[in-house]
Amino acid sequence: MSSQNQELRDLIDKWLRWDQNPETSAAIRKLLADGEFDRLRKLMLKRMTFGTAGLRGVMAEGFACMNDLVIIQTSQGLAKYLVENIADARKMGVVISFDGRHNSPRFARLTARAFLQLGVKVFLFNRVTPTPYVPFSILHFGAACGVMVTASHNPKEDNGYKVFWSNGAQIISPHDKGIQTSIEKNLEPWSQAWDVDDLRNNALLNDPTEEINSNYMQIIENNIFDRDLIKRCRTAFCFTAMHGVGHRYVAEAFKRCGIARSYPVLEQMEPDPEFPTVKFPNPEEGASALELAIRTANKNNCRIILANDPDADRLAVAELIDQSHEFRTFSGDNLGALIGWWLWTRHRLSNPKSDPSDFVMIASTVSSKILRSMAKKEGFNFEETLTGFKWMANRGIELEKQGKKVLFAFEEAIGYMCGTAVWDKDGVSAALQVANMVAYLDEQNVTLNEQLNRIFDEYGFHTTYNSYYISHDPVATGKMFDRIRNIDGPNTYPKKIGRFAVSGVRDLTVGFDSTQPGNKPILPVSSSSQMITFYMENGATITIRTSGTEPKVKWYSELITKPGVPRSEWESATKELRELIDSMVEELYRPSIYGFQARST
Repeated sequence: MSSQNQELRDLIDKWLRWDQNPETSAAIRKLLADGEFDRLRKLMLKRMTFGTAGLRGVMAEGFACMNDLVIIQTSQGLAKYLVENIADARKMGVVISFDGRHNSPRFARLTARAFLQLGVKVFLFNRVTPTPYVPFSILHFGAACGVMVTASHNPKEDNGYKVFWSNGAQIISPHDKGIQTSIEKNLEPWSQAWDVDDLRNNALLNDPTEEINSNYMQIIENNIFDRDLIKRCRTAFCFTAMHGVGHRYVAEAFKRCGIARSYPVLEQMEPDPEFPTVKFPNPEEGASALELAIRTANKNNCRIILANDPDADRLAVAELIDQSHEFRTFSGDNLGALIGWWLWTRHRLSNPKSDPSDFVMIASTVSSKILRSMAKKEGFNFEETLTGFKWMANRGIELEKQGKKVLFAFEEAIGYMCGTAVWDKDGVSAALQVANMVAYLDEQNVTLNEQLNRIFDEYGFHTTYNSYYISHDPVATGKMFDRIRNIDGPNTYPKKIGRFAVSGVRDLTVGFDSTQPGNKPILPVSSSSQMITFYMENGATITIRTSGTEPKVKWYSELITKPGVPRSEWESATKELRELIDSMVEELYRPSIYGFQARST
């Protein structure tokens, strides 16, 4: 027997010995009986490892998937790591919540059981909540960490396990590696690992639901700029929870803040793990995901559509264009420009004598640099981080320790952090800030689209073009990036893309940046993910990277004009960026050669 076959046999034996879920254990037995060894190798040989602040993947049997046994092993490792690294972890406790996906409540209870076995206090929500409630609760209770069982906007077959540290931000190194090592040391289920039926009788278990909801909503209410202004707002809002958890919470926030004209998408109002009305439960997909919202908005004469993703940490916004029944869905970058402008405007109106240099706004490196352009003129600080809120939040916490005040952070994937009550993206608070902005602009008879154009007039037109190809073959994806790094011989990058010259290259996978002294990048380097940025002589930037949670090869691009450039020239800038990206796809992505699938529309 080969060494791999012996390893497979050992893992199957352990699975059948440890797994007490009748469905997943029976599935492994059937695969074994049917001789499906290729399938078994895929399921057993490569264990799920911590990625974007935790785990995310398809729900199925085996160590490579999301299931009861993997949740138990993960939770045991996390619990052990926590008590070994935070002195008062047992007293501080851990926060656990869950979304409306298949198995999420059960996964949350299994997680709680692991911590309870080590004598750790557990704050376990008794109903589905938005993801932001977990980091909010960590700060509220002074907890040692938090776990949110969610796969966000992934397909219905998926689930996930998102971990936040004691500072309220998603975990980063070295905790991710330390937790993974601890998991591998605690694979065998502990004696009570499967006992989840009597959790509520445990003295260490607390239900934080009502206390947290009340405190969160009070902060939402306190952060409204002008209640009378909102009451006068003439605009009607349509809201969709996208079959997720958001409706209950956004509806309560709207009511408490005085937003009277709000109409839910009834078909998508309640949590439904099947997501029956959308192909992808992701409002970032635009009109294809907002079809029912647009129908509801037109029926009720709503000018603004607000859409959360299923765990309510992201927000999409669409606006009716000139009574045409056609809606413009704002890109994540455009919405970041609008919310950033609004939060700076309301801050200056409320604190006209404050020193702008005391304040900071943050964006990920693949997001529009509109906040940087604003900062140059307005005098506040702008910070750029790696992709993901785990980086933005942890950097924001560092800056606040240095005496700065973080007003806003965003990423182009429709994630917005408005203030610091939650050190993560928050689709509920973002929805309320957008509604407040709409009410403010209503007083001036200005639409969101018109205000966005005013922002571009003042700070320069920022045209972006972001998309992706689907790649289910990591080997092919790796070959694409290897070719880019060795296009004209070892360690050489493209000098031109189409007719456009490349002026600089940053590769955060291998630690190379031709724009910095010694070719050393400023941002952290990670060999476990692919990310290359091209700086073009025409002023454009292109970043290509692999997703940490989905089988996608993404690109992000932007071209910025000088402030005051006539609007008549904006279209030519947009066309130039499109031409550049078309050349990039043809010359670098080469989808037909690598077997990439185009994004469905």
